[in-house]
Amino acid sequence: MDIEKEREARIKSILSILDERKIDALWVTGAENRRYLSGFRAEDSSLTESSGSLFIVGDTRIVVTDSRFTSQAEAETRGFEIYTAKDGIGAALDELTKKLGVSVLGFEEEFVTWGLYQRVSRALSSRITLVPLGKTVESLRAVKSKQELDMLRASADMISSVLSLVIESLAAGMTEREAAFLVERLAREAGADCLSFPPIVASGPNSALPHAIPSERRFIEGEPIILDVGVRLNGYCSDITRTVFLGKPSAEFALIYNTVKSAQAAGIIEIREGVLSTKPDAAARTIIKDAGFEDYFGHSLGHGIGLAAHEEPRLSPKNPQTLTQGMAVTVEPGIYIPGKGGVRIEEMVVVEEHGCRIITSEPHLYQFSH
Repeated sequence: MDIEKEREARIKSILSILDERKIDALWVTGAENRRYLSGFRAEDSSLTESSGSLFIVGDTRIVVTDSRFTSQAEAETRGFEIYTAKDGIGAALDELTKKLGVSVLGFEEEFVTWGLYQRVSRALSSRITLVPLGKTVESLRAVKSKQELDMLRASADMISSVLSLVIESLAAGMTEREAAFLVERLAREAGADCLSFPPIVASGPNSALPHAIPSERRFIEGEPIILDVGVRLNGYCSDITRTVFLGKPSAEFALIYNTVKSAQAAGIIEIREGVLSTKPDAAARTIIKDAGFEDYFGHSLGHGIGLAAHEEPRLSPKNPQTLTQGMAVTVEPGIYIPGKGGVRIEEMVVVEEHGCRIITSEPHLYQFSH
């Protein structure tokens, strides 16, 4: 199926859900959802700056944008009318809902600020009922097509190669920020659109912070160095983490590393079609608990990945979801000892019928002897 037919099939699936809920039209504001349904690639520069939205009702598909993005929308979308809003989104939606006879409008509450909601509500007045959609589009995005999986694999291959080069360049005395800059430079040189997220490079005690910001701290032999990095390639994100040591780690960190690696393996073994998303998390968490580190693993085991670095489904102890063939998720257990340091290892995997396929391939992994 070519990409235009694929996008149309996505829209029809969503419209079918809306029809069951008696919702007349769909207003899409999330940047990744916008791209997923239309191909419009423009990104939002901030929470309150939008490059456009989609308005979909019946067989009518419209990109609502402003003059900054009209030409880009025309070039990147097929089957969509382009509406250039001159007086803001509220006035545009008012005109379109009147023209197309819409009385119930579904909106993405995850991507609409309170201020925007208030402005649109005033413009539409009481004649339009605004209904939150929940994660209707995101749920559809959770299962990837063959073409999407090919793009995810390409992104995973790129970041695996970039991270290998970075790790081979690490040396005592190098700073976290220098290593983070090297990730960015090599990713751009490899042809990435951009990074999936700001690189996490954390050494020594800083590695106890799961989302540490790279600092001027210099690497010291024997200490853990966490590198959590990703690229966006053709719109699709990758995400991989390695913990490395310059020289031999302490016995404590050798044990922590082995535990995290075993926990990851236990989680990966449980990933397959039909399994609840809580099960891989529980398997990994049990390994960490039995090793005495239960209190030092606070985040979930992993998350979906695609057009966004973090999306559905979540591998966590809460909100069980049934894993489906074609989902792509990360598996990233970690142990973090405040004041000392931490270890995290992360792979990207694709859910298959009888298991999962690991698509990241960076080789810097250890198995320390007891």
